[in-house]
Amino acid sequence: MKKTIKTSILVIIILIVFSAIAYGESSISLFGGNITIENNNNPEDYVFSLQLLFLLTILTLAPSILIMMTGFTRILIVLSFIRNALGLQQTPPNQVIVGMALFLTFFIMAPIATEVNDEAIQPYISAEISQDEAIERAINPIRNFMFKQTRDKDLGLFMNMKGIENVSNLEEIPTHVIIPAFIISELKTAFQIGFIIFIPFLVIDMIVASTLMAMGMMMLPPVIISLPFKILLFVLVDGWNLIIKSLVLGFK
Repeated sequence: MKKTIKTSILVIIILIVFSAIAYGESSISLFGGNITIENNNNPEDYVFSLQLLFLLTILTLAPSILIMMTGFTRILIVLSFIRNALGLQQTPPNQVIVGMALFLTFFIMAPIATEVNDEAIQPYISAEISQDEAIERAINPIRNFMFKQTRDKDLGLFMNMKGIENVSNLEEIPTHVIIPAFIISELKTAFQIGFIIFIPFLVIDMIVASTLMAMGMMMLPPVIISLPFKILLFVLVDGWNLIIKSLVLGFK
């Protein structure tokens, strides 16, 4: 809540300053003090300010970029399905699941991050390429990653809504079309994996419930009896190893 309030105040201050610039004000009063806006005939100063504003915007959107343009969504949903299938309420806790999903995302995206650093960030820092070219080089590996994980049906859905037809290569597909198609593809894949995960644990629940009913113990909740068996099954088959291996190989 405090972070939201601080962000709102910062946005209001920025809007006030830019409004004053737009109306040609040389100074404005803010919180009992004066902010002086001087005329500057050097365009490079304005370019630097815009670049800094663009960088701050990217940093603000970094969490959304991490969640929506990487494998974080699929991993987090699958791990949540595992906890629900086992019948565990808060074990592992949310912090552990999110942390595991985050570091698995770093592991999966490491080659792409290395390529972005080598092809875009380092040349830009060395002043070998312009900012526009650096952004284009940085987005290409991410686009390729998303395109490989996106179903043709999902990509065609957004291309049809956008009115894009007769595409011959990936470069002709806009990034704002690939991203939502990638997101819904990841959601569908995660739910498919979750369904497969639920099946063996559902069988255990059904066997335990049928056994209790046959013994006339209908007042005893089946979940209490089936929970240890589900945990035992998950441990015996080395469930974490299988799930993590399947998730990582799914992005290859």
